[in-house]
Amino acid sequence: MNTNTWTLTGKKALITGSTKGIGLATAWEMLSLGAEVVIVSRHQSDIDRVLAEGKNFNYKISGVEADVSTKEGREKVLKHIENHGARLDILVNNVGTNIRKSFLDTSEEEMDGVFKTNLTSGVELAKSMFPFLKQSKSPSIVNVASVAGSVDAGTGAAYGMSKGAEIQLSRILANEWGVHGIRVNTVSPWFTETPLTEPLLQKPEIVAKVQARTPLGRVAKASEMANVIAFLAMEKSSYVTGQNILVDGGMTTRAL
Repeated sequence: MNTNTWTLTGKKALITGSTKGIGLATAWEMLSLGAEVVIVSRHQSDIDRVLAEGKNFNYKISGVEADVSTKEGREKVLKHIENHGARLDILVNNVGTNIRKSFLDTSEEEMDGVFKTNLTSGVELAKSMFPFLKQSKSPSIVNVASVAGSVDAGTGAAYGMSKGAEIQLSRILANEWGVHGIRVNTVSPWFTETPLTEPLLQKPEIVAKVQARTPLGRVAKASEMANVIAFLAMEKSSYVTGQNILVDGGMTTRAL
C-alpha cells in the first residue's frame, strides 16, 4: 500500500494574488506539500517578503511582479513560465477585487475593472497556460470564486456577477479540456479572514451577522480555503472536475 500520496512533490504551481490572504495561504500549503510555486503580485515588495520567508525553509519558490488584469501583466507571467522550465501542473486563479456599491451606483468603468481582475485574468491565463498544462501528467486548474457567485451575499452586483461567471467557466472548461486530462474546479469561500474582508470584519455587527448565518458559527481562516484548493490540485482528487466546492461553514444550507 502506498501511504505517501498526500503530496504535491514534483508539481509546479502558479498562483495569482499570492502574497496575501487565501493566495498566500495556498502558496504555503502547496510549498509544504512539496510543490514548486510561482507567486504573482502587483507589488515587488510583497513578493520579496514572501520569497525571503520561503527561502528560510528552502522552498522552491519564485515570483513575478505583474498586474494580471492587464495583457502586459499576463505576458510577463507567461514569459516567466517559458523561461523557467516551460512547464506547469497547477494554475490557481485567485486574484480578486471588489467595489461594494449598489448596482445603480456602480459605473461602467468600475464594473469593467472588477471583471478584468476577477474573471478576464483567469480566462486569459488559462488560455496561455493551456500548452503547458496539457503536457502535465496530472494538470489541475482551481478557480477561487465566492459564495457570492451562487447566492446574494451582499457583496454587490459586480463581484457576484464576476464570481458566477468564474464558476460557470470552470464547468465549461472541465468539459472542453477533460480530453486533455485537465481538471477544472472552483472553490467558493464564505467570509474569510483576508485583507479584502478586514474592513468589514472590524465591524462587530457584521461579524455577528456572519456568525448567526453560519452553522459553524465563525469566520473562516485563509488556511481552511488553502487546504481545499491543495486537495483539488493533487492526484488524490483525480476524479473531481467541473465542481464548485462551497467552503462556507454550511451557510448556503440555510434559508434563515
